[in-house]
Amino acid sequence: MEAEQVQLKKIAVIVAGGIGTRMNNAVPKQFLLLNHKPVLYYTLDTFLKAYKDMQVILVLPEEHVAAGQEIIDAFFDYNRIKITTGGRTRFHSVQNGLRMIKDESIVFVHDAVRCLLTIDLVKRCYEAAMEFGSAIPVINSKDSVRLVDGEDNEAVERSRVRLVQTPQTFHSKILLPAFNIDYKDKFTDEATVVEAFGLRVNLVEGEEDNIKITQPLDLVLAESIVAAQ
Repeated sequence: MEAEQVQLKKIAVIVAGGIGTRMNNAVPKQFLLLNHKPVLYYTLDTFLKAYKDMQVILVLPEEHVAAGQEIIDAFFDYNRIKITTGGRTRFHSVQNGLRMIKDESIVFVHDAVRCLLTIDLVKRCYEAAMEFGSAIPVINSKDSVRLVDGEDNEAVERSRVRLVQTPQTFHSKILLPAFNIDYKDKFTDEATVVEAFGLRVNLVEGEEDNIKITQPLDLVLAESIVAAQ
């Protein structure tokens, strides 16, 4: 009989730093209403339902902490969610969230405005990170892709391209030390930080519906997806 796999703590660092510029809306993207509930509600709800022992660290701009607390008070068990403030870049915001992690764990870093991820994706990322140390969800590119270098450009074989999503998921012994390195502009996500730290990352299949709400059309699409669910 096989020994039961050791389960690690699960912590989701949810980064909600958007200010809604591309939405042409004064309300930050994470607080826009989607079928009468804030976008952030759906993100928190999925992570908290995925595992009973999931803990959340919510990273918010200082001026929006009160709004985030209102959502928590209205819908969730506040004992499972901690709030910290963001930094000047995504890297620094994630870094602030990671500073609150003291125990060995599997850490999910997720964009708050990717509110349509499923419990299945969260669980697949956890299982892959347990086995390989990391799990980066990706999907195939449907469009043709060209690489631009100054005035030159060339086609890239589409079959070799993957579009990267979140939750980018890691063992804490990988992610926490990686975020001690100095910030560089090329750090667009957690995977690039871990690679700069000298480690390879493991890819898993993402989800087509796991869209990032950055423009008004995205919100319309999200509303239709939620209605279909």
